[in-house]
Amino acid sequence: MLFEAISVIPEVYGSYVDASILGRARKKGVFDFEAYDLRTWTHDRHRTVDDAPFGGGQGMLMKPGPIFEAVQAVGAMHEEKPHTIFFSPCGKRFDQAVAKRLSHEKRILFVCGRYEGMDERCYSLADEVLSIGDYVLTGGELASLVVMDAVVRLLPGALGDEMSAQDESFSDGLLEYAQYTRPAEFEGMGVPAVLLSGDHGKVAAWRRQSSLERTAIWRPDLLSGVELTPSEECIVHAVQEREGQDGCTA
Repeated sequence: MLFEAISVIPEVYGSYVDASILGRARKKGVFDFEAYDLRTWTHDRHRTVDDAPFGGGQGMLMKPGPIFEAVQAVGAMHEEKPHTIFFSPCGKRFDQAVAKRLSHEKRILFVCGRYEGMDERCYSLADEVLSIGDYVLTGGELASLVVMDAVVRLLPGALGDEMSAQDESFSDGLLEYAQYTRPAEFEGMGVPAVLLSGDHGKVAAWRRQSSLERTAIWRPDLLSGVELTPSEECIVHAVQEREGQDGCTA
């Protein structure tokens, strides 16, 4: 898979893309990445990419000219047409389901905004517009790294253990179960005995219950999209009752 980004500060990508899991996956050829400087497609001596908004208001907006030229030029660099992604608070909320869908793309192009945003006409170039959360960042570069990181982890060969991506939070719609490592006793806190039992069936059952309980406590909104057995529903209701919500009526 090929990832590309158009940005006014393309140098911010290097240290993250070349480190850790992404760096190893890139060296193995699992994916490649290229960042382009938007100012390459400006035509004045100041390499201007922004201007004041019509109608007045605070801040500056990114002009449509350089963005249109850049997207068209970068898009033509390879035979495969890129899936072009812009970022905006108005965009679709990025989640694991979107990451899985994007992992099947062959080429993804991120267009990163800055300043107070960009001319609305620029969004006509997007195949989709995403938001990574209800907060404001100074630019789309961090958002594009979040999306790229989540997608790369799903690509074959990116992780050392191919089952890792299937055994993490949101992979089955729930938060991941609690995990422990050595030592078995630390600061007066122990590890659940079942995890030391060697009984894989009991361990799997405990992990499922832990996942349900953690989701019910921290992200109950996720439960509406998960099919639960009657006994699992009771586990969830027991947690909700303990937290001051309705108890199990099954």
